[in-house]
Amino acid sequence: MRIVLLGAPGSGKGTQAKRLMQERGVSHISTGDMLRAAAEAGSRFGQQAKDVMDAGQLVSDTLMLGIISERLAEPDAQTGFILDGFPRTRKQALDLDGLLQASSQSLDAAVLMNLDFEVLIRRLTGRRTCSITGRLLNIYFSPPEELEECINSGGELLQREDDNEETIRYRLDVYRQQTEPLIDFYQEQNKLKIVNAEGKIDEVYSRLLAILK
Repeated sequence: MRIVLLGAPGSGKGTQAKRLMQERGVSHISTGDMLRAAAEAGSRFGQQAKDVMDAGQLVSDTLMLGIISERLAEPDAQTGFILDGFPRTRKQALDLDGLLQASSQSLDAAVLMNLDFEVLIRRLTGRRTCSITGRLLNIYFSPPEELEECINSGGELLQREDDNEETIRYRLDVYRQQTEPLIDFYQEQNKLKIVNAEGKIDEVYSRLLAILK
């Protein structure tokens, strides 16, 4: 299984990818985790990425592709992988195709975790962490008794600074402009599969498994 996971921030990509990894034994390759690991390992491209990130700059497409190539060459990725966070643009998707073709591989599918943007905004702006238990809750979607349990125990429902509506809408606009074109790209290749990402985690996971069969 070699798949790319697509979807806006808050669509549940990471959650579903980790579950798929645990149950199917497929490597979950998250861009953020991969960059940090490469930098810590001091690999050829990892050291270059570390220097760029330490300078507060963005990692280039060329450098990112080099890190991807190093990661996909590792033993655990030989039986399959789930790419989460890459590609983000059409150019990156073309570069990934070229990289895989060079090793006689190809993607099986690009899976879009599809969710209405207004639901995404409520998911992200409603996120809270209980100051006592550390439990992640949502003021819009969590059962009232779970929210009350935290408050009645003397805790506070804390919100991350970047979970405000202005920041969230900006992130979604960036996704619309840069990443949504990938939907057409993979549709043209007959590799796009769409999962309704609304609902409970187990429900969404069942839909994901169904389209991957």
